Amino acid sequence: MMIVKRTLLFIICLLPWFFSSLIPIDLAFYQSLKLPFFTPPPIFYSITWTITYIGIAISIYQLIIKFSWKHIPESYKKTLLINYIFNQLFTVVFFYLHNTFLGFISCIGTFVSCLFLYEETTNLNEASTKYLNPYVLLSLFATILSLTIYIINTLP
Repeated sequence: MMIVKRTLLFIICLLPWFFSSLIPIDLAFYQSLKLPFFTPPPIFYSITWTITYIGIAISIYQLIIKFSWKHIPESYKKTLLINYIFNQLFTVVFFYLHNTFLGFISCIGTFVSCLFLYEETTNLNEASTKYLNPYVLLSLFATILSLTIYIINTLP
């Protein structure tokens, strides 16, 4: 019974990160943009974000197992929520609203709040931070890519 509860808890930690994937992506809009030479192929995003979301879920899961949700500090919960909102907003503002500037802002918010999340996680359980390393790197890359896309598509 305990294994079922823990599996269910992990799934609850993981699934919300995939909500934005339910929003239809306008590939025609994306393909109409000028993209920098370092833009990875589309499959890169599916693979790396899936791995990243699994890592985030493992990190959260470990904290919940160690402390229980009600004993996790409010500062961690607020940081996690802010990071989650910025992360999920990217798909909406970039692919649905076709706004490269707001996409860039979402990326900055994701990256900065990811750094705070990393710090909050370190304060609670340093072992859990290793699962956030891919997130820090990927959100930094996404911010650089998003800024570059914004710049090359707004300059004459």
